[in-house]
Amino acid sequence: MTYQKGRGAQFNPANRFESTIADDGATEPDKATKYTIVYPKNILNKVNSPDIGMAWSMNPYQGCEHGCVYCYARNSHNYWGYSAGLDFEQQILVKKNAPELLEKKLRNPKWEAAAIMLSGNTDCYQPAEKEFKITRSLLEVLWRYRHPVGVITKNSLILRDLDILEKLASNNLVRASVSLTTLSEDTRRILEPRTATAEQRLRTIRELSSAGVSVNVMLAPIIPGLNDHEIIPMAEAAAKAGAVSMASTVVRLNGDVSEIFEDWARRTIPDRADRVLNRIRDCHGGNLNDSRFGTRMKGEGKIADVIHQQISLARARFFAGREKTGYNLELHRDFKSPQMRLF
Repeated sequence: MTYQKGRGAQFNPANRFESTIADDGATEPDKATKYTIVYPKNILNKVNSPDIGMAWSMNPYQGCEHGCVYCYARNSHNYWGYSAGLDFEQQILVKKNAPELLEKKLRNPKWEAAAIMLSGNTDCYQPAEKEFKITRSLLEVLWRYRHPVGVITKNSLILRDLDILEKLASNNLVRASVSLTTLSEDTRRILEPRTATAEQRLRTIRELSSAGVSVNVMLAPIIPGLNDHEIIPMAEAAAKAGAVSMASTVVRLNGDVSEIFEDWARRTIPDRADRVLNRIRDCHGGNLNDSRFGTRMKGEGKIADVIHQQISLARARFFAGREKTGYNLELHRDFKSPQMRLF
């Protein structure tokens, strides 16, 4: 099998909602990314999953050019009429009115301040952000209303917005999470083809930390047989860069992602493909996927236990005693109306 550089998925699985397919599936791996402007009615998503530590999420973009082959968000592209494969990386929907929708929500007298996560699904600092600057506009709204926000990304573009993040951080209104999957460039290039390098991500942690932003490192996902041997080195590197905490997940390949990932593995790591796939199955009761709350992101069994032991060791060795700041939920009450912001 050949491998097309620059994209994670190598084909377009059929959309399970066939009646809503908006593309003929003929997208080519080297085709330029297409941006489509959309105007949704809502931008905030209530998070009801009991194993996700956030109340609300906000995604300025649908689809993600980063091309991470394991990404669980791929399945959401079906709802927009596209495939979870190449379409997810090449057909990006840009939510142009997101800042206006957010401001309307924050001005609502019934709104109670709670941390909003940017993004929770696709990366808010993916390449589209360089052109459209929607994430920056959202941060400006959040600062204007002194509202708490969490940001998770694997792109160093977040450093462009240090001026706003510093102001938010000085009022305990922001926490950042930087995703780190591998320290190996050979692995990153095929696993996450259009993301920042590990070196850039560590630099991002350093600069955010130096600016007073509390940084969590996300070792996610841990893929047994592929990057689980890097847990300790990644944790140590992130701690040295200034991260104050760490979190992790074990890979799960739900929906179309299992087909996409297996195809990718047989093209890119054919000598290890069966070993990696079987180890993932060992973490999920013999399956590549797991949708059960409480176990879906942790896994279970001997291999998962070894991963958890390494995570616990890394946390104890490198993050013990580091202070993780909470969110300030009080300031927003005084900034709900333009009149109050005059005082």
